[in-house]
Amino acid sequence: MGQAEHYDTILGDYEQHYFDEPSMEYRRQFIYPVLFDKLDLNGKDVVDLACASGLNSTECARIFPAVRLGGVDISAECCASYQRHTSYPARIVDLSSRNADIGMACDTAFVVGGLHHCVNDLPATLDNMARLVKPGGYLLMVEPNAGFLLNAVREFWYKRDRWFRAQEEHPLHHEKIFALASKDFRLVNVHYLGGPAYFLILNSLITRFPRWLKPLLAKPLMSLERLYNRLPGSAPYPMFIAQWQRHRDA
Repeated sequence: MGQAEHYDTILGDYEQHYFDEPSMEYRRQFIYPVLFDKLDLNGKDVVDLACASGLNSTECARIFPAVRLGGVDISAECCASYQRHTSYPARIVDLSSRNADIGMACDTAFVVGGLHHCVNDLPATLDNMARLVKPGGYLLMVEPNAGFLLNAVREFWYKRDRWFRAQEEHPLHHEKIFALASKDFRLVNVHYLGGPAYFLILNSLITRFPRWLKPLLAKPLMSLERLYNRLPGSAPYPMFIAQWQRHRDA
């Protein structure tokens, strides 16, 4: 089974866990405020990379009502679902393919948990993203942190869990991927975060945390999350959120 077919197959289960109301509340409290920090996307052309069914786009439109959105995904089923759920256009694109047909350039592109699925050719993927974003525009990302102190455990899990394709996805070192892309982008911000609610609420599909428990425990777990996120450094955190800006003289 290829990568696109894999995501066609798991889309339903993925959405039930990653986009149920407790997971969306986690995103509203901990991810979107950092991802979109200090940006005004109203009136801007924005592309949701690895868009799945578009629930991140829906939230982006809630925050920025005048944004103009579109989606990109390797999966035909994801693109069809994105268009059904959002009414925005979506394109089938393999971002890791060299010189992919990415369409018109945009002001901002964001990817939530999609870049680490492109490790078979990260340079080509980052080059495609650079071609997509206009000079002065932004590339925003939320990805698993390979510098996490328990990353060896996570890598072991990747190789044995049916939800992963270990040969095609790995957590990322932000400093390494930025080094690959620094010819095209400057770093605006990078934040490291993620604690108990990250694992039990947002990643319940992977940790097998029962969905019926999530609404009952979401509030206390998110309170613990806010305390945990005060820890210094990057090693305690399984996730990073970064904002990059395309060089204006590109």
